[in-house]
Amino acid sequence: MRPRKDSRLVVVHAVAFAVFLLLQLLATGCSGNRKPAAAPPTLGVPVERGIASWYGPRFNGRMTASGERYDMNALTAAHRSLPFGTRLRVVNLDNDRVVEVRVNDRGPMVPGRILDLSYAAARALGAVGTGVIPVRITVLSER
Repeated sequence: MRPRKDSRLVVVHAVAFAVFLLLQLLATGCSGNRKPAAAPPTLGVPVERGIASWYGPRFNGRMTASGERYDMNALTAAHRSLPFGTRLRVVNLDNDRVVEVRVNDRGPMVPGRILDLSYAAARALGAVGTGVIPVRITVLSER
């Protein structure tokens, strides 16, 4: 005697539901491996140390990620995650020179660097000749 079409349909639906549940369990299990969201930086506390570089004439006048035009003579910087408008104190760890900049772009795009400075900021820190410098970044204000 052949099984009825109705019973085959029930089996197909049961298998599909079991596969769906298995995929949900796998997805739920994988979600626990994510890093927790980083706490916002505390004002006045150094948040990062690393290598900074600068960008200048080739990008002058182009749009930044914040929507404003890049001005190489303004004291600005590009950071990967800090909100646009965040004011930073940047210290050149080689010579202790300090400058305050405003984040208005995203970057740097080069791995291993934490900040891209405008030409003016790099000049103030004495970084134009070397191209890259070790820095300490402190958040002064957000927006």
